[in-house]
Amino acid sequence: MINPRLLALLKQDALLFNSPVHGISHWETVQRNGLYLAQFTGADVQVVSYFAYFHDCMRENEYDDPEHGARGSLYAKQHKHLLDLTAEQLAMLCRACSGHTFGRKSACATVATCWDADRLDIGRVGIVPNSKYLFSDEAKRIADEDDFKILRGVCR
Repeated sequence: MINPRLLALLKQDALLFNSPVHGISHWETVQRNGLYLAQFTGADVQVVSYFAYFHDCMRENEYDDPEHGARGSLYAKQHKHLLDLTAEQLAMLCRACSGHTFGRKSACATVATCWDADRLDIGRVGIVPNSKYLFSDEAKRIADEDDFKILRGVCR
């Protein structure tokens, strides 16, 4: 779903592109999680897919980088000519990227789905996903029932 020109640009510009924690492998997992959850939430799958690639793309380090989401949002705006998104979709993408680390609640199903997709992959750093930090019923169910295998079976 991500066009090759955009992927090449991200490979060039993302400092942590090859990082197993915040790089391309994480982005692909977030996309897979988001596309799965969108079946339940009705989220905009284009926004969910772009979020997966932009939310951590401008991280400067693996640890404390509270502004990385806002930088990812700005990066998406700077390269909007490569995105097949309307102005409304771009605004949703930017809200999702900017708020994904500290966001507590979003009335927008697409933004909430983006955040759930990322938070369901927190196990990669040794933290067990907790349903109190998730929004959709399906994401909460996955965390509560430890049913992460359902995510690995989709969108290969």
